Amino acid sequence: MSDLIILESPSKIHTVQNTLGKGYKVVACMGHVRDLPKSKLSVDIEHGFKPTYVDIAGKEKVIEDIRKLAQKSDNVYFATDPDREGEAISWHLATLLGFDMNEKNRVTFNEITKTGVEAGMASPRSIDMNIVNAQQARRILDRIVGYKLSPFLWKKVRRGLSAGRVQSAAVRMIVDRENEIRSFVPIEYWSVEAKLQAAGSKKAFTAKLATVDGKKADLKTKEETDAVLARINGADFNVISVKNGTRQRSPAAPFSTSTLLQDAAQRLGWQARRTMSVAQELYEGVDIEGVGAVGLITYMRTDSLRVSDEAKTAAKSFIENAYGSKYLPKTPRNYRAGGNNVQDAHEAIRPTMPDLIPDTAKASLTTDQYKLYKLIWSRFLASQMADCVLNTTAANIDANGCVFRTSGFSVKFDGFTVLYEEQNDDAEENSALPPLSEGDILKVKSVDGHQHFTQPPARYTEATLIKAFKEYGIARPSTYASTITTIISRAYVERDGRQLKPTPLGEVTTELMKEHFEEIVDLSFTAEMEDDLDKIELGEKNWVDVLSGFYDGFDKTLKQAETDMEGKRVKIPDEATDILCDVCGKPMVIKVGKYGKFLACTGFPECKNTKKIVQETAGKCPVCGKKIIQRKTRHAKKYFGCEDNPTCKFMTWDTPTAEICPQCGCTLFNKGGAKGKLLCHKEGCGYERDMK
Repeated sequence: MSDLIILESPSKIHTVQNTLGKGYKVVACMGHVRDLPKSKLSVDIEHGFKPTYVDIAGKEKVIEDIRKLAQKSDNVYFATDPDREGEAISWHLATLLGFDMNEKNRVTFNEITKTGVEAGMASPRSIDMNIVNAQQARRILDRIVGYKLSPFLWKKVRRGLSAGRVQSAAVRMIVDRENEIRSFVPIEYWSVEAKLQAAGSKKAFTAKLATVDGKKADLKTKEETDAVLARINGADFNVISVKNGTRQRSPAAPFSTSTLLQDAAQRLGWQARRTMSVAQELYEGVDIEGVGAVGLITYMRTDSLRVSDEAKTAAKSFIENAYGSKYLPKTPRNYRAGGNNVQDAHEAIRPTMPDLIPDTAKASLTTDQYKLYKLIWSRFLASQMADCVLNTTAANIDANGCVFRTSGFSVKFDGFTVLYEEQNDDAEENSALPPLSEGDILKVKSVDGHQHFTQPPARYTEATLIKAFKEYGIARPSTYASTITTIISRAYVERDGRQLKPTPLGEVTTELMKEHFEEIVDLSFTAEMEDDLDKIELGEKNWVDVLSGFYDGFDKTLKQAETDMEGKRVKIPDEATDILCDVCGKPMVIKVGKYGKFLACTGFPECKNTKKIVQETAGKCPVCGKKIIQRKTRHAKKYFGCEDNPTCKFMTWDTPTAEICPQCGCTLFNKGGAKGKLLCHKEGCGYERDMK
């Protein structure tokens, strides 16, 4: 007889089994085992929103195997993931197996290491029904919105559409941003910059006009700018003040889910789904040569910035040994996220073994695992290091009553930046000014006026959208990636490079929702619902009361919308193109069908010609010389292939460019992005070079 440990994922089994040893049997339930059936609402709204769960199709054998093992075991422990979904899975399993919910058989592992597993097993508790009810409330809320609102959209917009509580608010954010961009009116303004050189210095530096006769320089036209340029033409540029000092820069906190997704998008160009998938692999465990199977990072779905004392001690030891005691802060660093306590349930995302250097583990990791582990490891160690200290200089320079300002800095002590710097660091200022003193007359290399226009707000990228989710409070770490994936897969939003823009379908649907279901797409209301779910988890609110409060208003709104839209239907506008129909010569438009976008003739129904949308590239096939077409896998991953496929089999993940190979004259391909390589795919050529 032995004790049974039930995990969520099979990839953790080896590590947990090795840690616990004989006397334990470790198995995985492969995620959820019960759910609401897809065929109907399955929520009894009239009787306390009671859900009807069914075993998930295909999980019958998993459930039966676990039931048999449980019957043979002395004790059963539910060790699913340490979040709402994991708590709910444990509850479903305990219900299926007939366990008393007061029994202390729930264990959680914040990290899949010997320390993490032993700590979890040492503190079993009963299943927390507050956490379970928070998950049930979210699931039922989303089911009610989806099953009640989606049919309305089918009737009024197009069959097959779906609505979601969080996804609809996310689409609204993207639609509103697009409308801001369209309505933006640029305003002209001018700046004046001087290139100056100090005596004895060979390098010029830039100073910008700050004030004219003591008032802030606010140049709106070329005429105003030319007047200033005429005024300072031939004038001495005299240094009137110099301020030298030091400035300290503190490291960023270790990663939470939102900051990890943002940084991976900015540094690695990864989509949120890819980041979370790789992070899951690192959390669940990797077999590291010389170490064994071990989880490399703590749990990756968290808003917390806390770091355990044990991890701080390990980081301190590593930093002192690797860099010296001067790289340690004077006092240990403590980070804490603001907001609700429920979001502080876990630690920040950190390496489980700070002394496991990424390059040491590299041979045992995939390329993606290595890149993400290095990012998490560097950010965490840097967060426990001393400040970076900068020598700073700021100077004011007068030219006939026009004051120019300049500043610069040099690094006095690199501190944490030896490991990690945030992406938003201002690279332009990363240079020292030459020695300057009051009364110095500077040599003028040039003085120029520059025309500018105010810019509209940028479209969201995945990184900035996730940052906005966090700021508005409309989603949680477990839903960031899935929300973005959902709104793209359902064609409400599409990617334009790294930017996210609404489709005509997304805009039409959002306007309909704003008119008839304002609360569903209202960011404040969505954030309040997330707060209510947190309060359920903390035991501060009753889950049935929260559902009832939502449903009463939602039901009335839905009935009113049905009345207001009686006999009406919303048309999705087609996207115009400059492509002419090769059958009748009329313009073709882009339509969206069941399998995505396609070209259709505007002469329909007389002309029923349709065509696939083909995205050509600048390159030519290195095998046959024909055009290279951008294509997508069934998982929407971009690749490139010859237009003559399947006759010509050439395909590559590398991006074709307009550049030509100097050796053979074929197209060069970009491998690895802006910091990667240009290479030739012509058989036998072998030319490659780094990107310039």
